Amino acid sequence: MPETITSVTGTWTETEIRQQPASWIRSLTNLDKLRPALDGFLTPLLSKKDLRIVLTGAGTSAFIGDIIAPWLSRHTGLNISAVPTTDLVTNPMDYLNAAHPLLLVSFARSGNSPESLAAVNLANQLVPECYHLPITCNEAGSLYQNALDSDNAFALLMPAETHDRGFAMTSSITTMMASCLAVFAPDTINSQTFRDVADRCRAILDSLGDFRSGVFGYEPWERIVYLGSGGLQGAARESALKVLELTAGKLAAFYDSPTGFRHGPKSLINAQTLVVVFVSSHPYTRQYDLDLLAELRRDGEAMRVVAVAAETDELIAAGPHILLPPARPFIDMEQVFCFLIYAQVFALTQSLSIGNTPDTPSANGTVNRVVQGVVIHPWKA
Repeated sequence: MPETITSVTGTWTETEIRQQPASWIRSLTNLDKLRPALDGFLTPLLSKKDLRIVLTGAGTSAFIGDIIAPWLSRHTGLNISAVPTTDLVTNPMDYLNAAHPLLLVSFARSGNSPESLAAVNLANQLVPECYHLPITCNEAGSLYQNALDSDNAFALLMPAETHDRGFAMTSSITTMMASCLAVFAPDTINSQTFRDVADRCRAILDSLGDFRSGVFGYEPWERIVYLGSGGLQGAARESALKVLELTAGKLAAFYDSPTGFRHGPKSLINAQTLVVVFVSSHPYTRQYDLDLLAELRRDGEAMRVVAVAAETDELIAAGPHILLPPARPFIDMEQVFCFLIYAQVFALTQSLSIGNTPDTPSANGTVNRVVQGVVIHPWKA
């Protein structure tokens, strides 16, 4: 049974942020039990030299692919890429190639978004040799139920508590992300090695107390920019979305890579801007992150520039920074879970500070927990 989590703010969002370390281990332990059946499904597919693996989802679910696809592709040697369902549905001819076998990995919290099922149906329609691995948090969702009835699918169900009740995806994204990493890279991410990640993130949550002390400090922010390199840019994108969702757009949020930020987007910085740099653990990439960190601090245009890193040096220590709790050396694919914890808590506290209700931040109902208003048009070649 899930452990009891006390929410100081009385919100599902806080509960779902706090439950993540336990949910990750619960999911990966369950994956250990499913491994023989999962390998029976995957092993023949992964032996196909021309197999394409596409990680897909909508919104936050799509960002899972952005975060993990580059590392997974390099680590496994497999042809893994990320394409949102929102792109697959509107432009299937650009992404679905009939000449190559396809494994479509679909991430979904509810599994009821119109694009989720439409992407599956289009893939089956356009790719003769098509297989599916839905990773979802809702046993009653259409994505999961349809996979159970399909002979070309293997469905992975996350722990029930990860079907987040709050508006914004928190425990759902990180649990699906950890599970997918464990599916394709069990030598690095598994129920044993990931306990170090869970423990470090528990330490982060403990260090933040009741969340009322803030994360990056309390200021009259008007804008926040998250920056990260490689897969950490995907984490920056998700972090920015959390702020937009939970503040209903009252705090403008942006994301980029540190190197890309110089090429125009840097002009958005003003005296009411908070910049957060997720510093890579890779020694080569880290150099570029720190170069921009130093530049932004020299510029003196932003209200605050905060580095979030696993280890310090003279440059990081020279300005505002957050160091992750002590742990063994982490690769970025492990470190990203720590960064997302900070970003989720920041978004929650900003929502509360402006008087929003985090669980239902869109007061006018124009944005919904499960997307509405999508018309799926039939594909005609």
